[in-house]
Amino acid sequence: METVLLLGTGPARELAEAVSSAEAVPGSGWVAAVSAALAAGLVAKSSARSEGWSGAEGAHAQAIDLRDRLLGLADRDARAYERALTALERRGANLARALASAAEAPLAIAETASDVAELAAAASECADGAAKADASAAASLAAGASKAAAKLVAVNLATMPDDDRLGRADRAAQAAADAAARALAAES
Repeated sequence: METVLLLGTGPARELAEAVSSAEAVPGSGWVAAVSAALAAGLVAKSSARSEGWSGAEGAHAQAIDLRDRLLGLADRDARAYERALTALERRGANLARALASAAEAPLAIAETASDVAELAAAASECADGAAKADASAAASLAAGASKAAAKLVAVNLATMPDDDRLGRADRAAQAAADAAARALAAES
């Protein structure tokens, strides 16, 4: 285990400083995606530490895939957010299109974070011993990330109340919240 991470220095501190900066990017979509990716990492950890769970290997592979997908979505969201900010500054005819396009990455984050929460809920029921707590925590983190991303979808689509992506984001966030509640109940 690297002491650097435990002391709040090195990469962990650099990440926190980047998020805390006055720069627009990384923003809340990026943070939601990275948070959900870290939650997926906890699910991978839970499965790797659960010798008595017959589905641990499959859950581990799925968690790693979700983690990597979310890290890609973090980058995608940061680029879309920068484009939307540029369009807002210019107030041109393509503003509505830029905002609608900017809703795509947070929607994918909300849905993928919901998948992490579902996998974490399953892990909280099947993992061994102390690994259950990591899975429960992962479900809660992923649910928060899904809710945050769903909010960003709503912000970007504020002028398009009939857009079906609003409902998709809300359903993903609700499914994630339900999964987190199941995970917390299984852990107790």
